[in-house]
Amino acid sequence: MPYAGIRVVEFTHMVMGPTCGMLLGDLGAEVIKVEPVEGDETRRLLGSGAGFFPTFNRNKKSIALDLKQPEGVAAALRLIATADIVSENFKPGTMKKLGLDYERLSKLNRRLIYVSHKGFLPGPYEHRTALDEVVQMMGGLAYMTGRSGDPLRAGTSVNDIMGGMFGAIGAMAALRQRELTGEGAEVQAALFENNVFLVAQHMMQFAATGHAAAPMPSRISAWGIYDVFTVKDGEQIFLAVVSDRQWAAFCKAFGLDALLAEPRLNTNNDRVMAREWMMPVLRSHLAGRSAAGLSAVFEANELPFAPIARPEALFDDPHLNATGGLAPVRMNDGSESKVPLLPFTLGGRRPGIRLQPPLLGEHTRELLLEVGYTIAEIAELRSSQITRGD
Repeated sequence: MPYAGIRVVEFTHMVMGPTCGMLLGDLGAEVIKVEPVEGDETRRLLGSGAGFFPTFNRNKKSIALDLKQPEGVAAALRLIATADIVSENFKPGTMKKLGLDYERLSKLNRRLIYVSHKGFLPGPYEHRTALDEVVQMMGGLAYMTGRSGDPLRAGTSVNDIMGGMFGAIGAMAALRQRELTGEGAEVQAALFENNVFLVAQHMMQFAATGHAAAPMPSRISAWGIYDVFTVKDGEQIFLAVVSDRQWAAFCKAFGLDALLAEPRLNTNNDRVMAREWMMPVLRSHLAGRSAAGLSAVFEANELPFAPIARPEALFDDPHLNATGGLAPVRMNDGSESKVPLLPFTLGGRRPGIRLQPPLLGEHTRELLLEVGYTIAEIAELRSSQITRGD
C-alpha cells in the first residue's frame, strides 16, 4: 500500500476529521484514533448520524485517553512522538489548551505533518462555529440546491466528506514536500472554503455571462434534454441527450423523425431555446413506456440515463457487488453490513478493509506498551480512569 509505514495519530470526531484518517488508512497508513474515555460521540448517534462511525472509522486502531488529565496528555505526547502525521478537527484553540497544537509539537519534531480540519480558514470568520449545513447556507450551495425561495441542504455531508478529503490530499502533499526538504508542515482544510470551491462553477457562470445562476430546480439547462420523466405506472427516470449525435440517435430510436427534421431543433442550443414547447411533446411521447423499457433503449443507443434510486437500494446494486465496491463492515452493535469502499482502483483493485472499525479502546494496551509504558503503569492509568480498553 502506498502509505504503509506512515503513522497517523488522529484527534477527530464526527465526519470531517475521520474521513481524512479513513482515506489515509485505506491507503495503508497506520491510523491511531485517540478517543475520549466515553468514546467518540458518533458511536451513539441516532437518525442520520447512526451510520457515521462504521462509515468513516475503518482501518484504524482505537486508544481511549482522558485528555483533560495531564497523564492522558502525556500518553498522547508519547504516541505523537512516533507519528508522521497528527490530524485534528476540534474547535479553534482546543488543541493549544491541551498543549497539542502545531506550534508546540513542531518544536518537538520538525518532520511532523499537522492537519487541522476547521469550519473556516484563518480570517474574520474563524471564530464561528460551523457545521456542514451552516456553510451550505452561507456558501451558496443550499441556494443552488433548493427551489427559489426555499434553500435546501444537499442530501449528504458533502463539505464534511470533501473537507476531510482535502485534508488528506494536503497531508499527501506535505509528505512529498518532506521528502524534498526534510521539514514537516501544517495543513489546514475548512468547510466554508470547500463549499466555495464546490460552487465556483456558478460564480464563474456569473463572471462569464453577467447573469446570476438560477437554483438547480429552475435553472436554464445547458442541455436540450436533461430531465426526470414520469412514465408508465408513475415510475420516474432521468434521461439526457447532450449532443447532436445523441439527438439523432434518440429521435431514431423512438420514432421521432419529424422532430429530427425540425429546423428549430438542429443544434443543442436550439433545443435549449425550444424546451418550452419541445419538452411537453417528449414527455407525452414517452409517458406510456416503462422505466425498464426506456433504460434498455437508452443503454442500447449509448444515451445517458439513470433510474431514481434510494440509498438503501444500493446494497443490492449489481455493478457495485460485481466489482467489489462494497465490503463487509462491523456496525456499532456488532452486526455486519456492507459499506462502500473508496471510489478508485490501484493496480486494478479497490483499497479494502484491513481493520474493522475499532471497539472503544481496543488497542489501548498494545499501543501504550509500544511507547514504553509498563503493564503496571497501564493498570494504574486504567484504575484512575485516564484510559480505557484492552
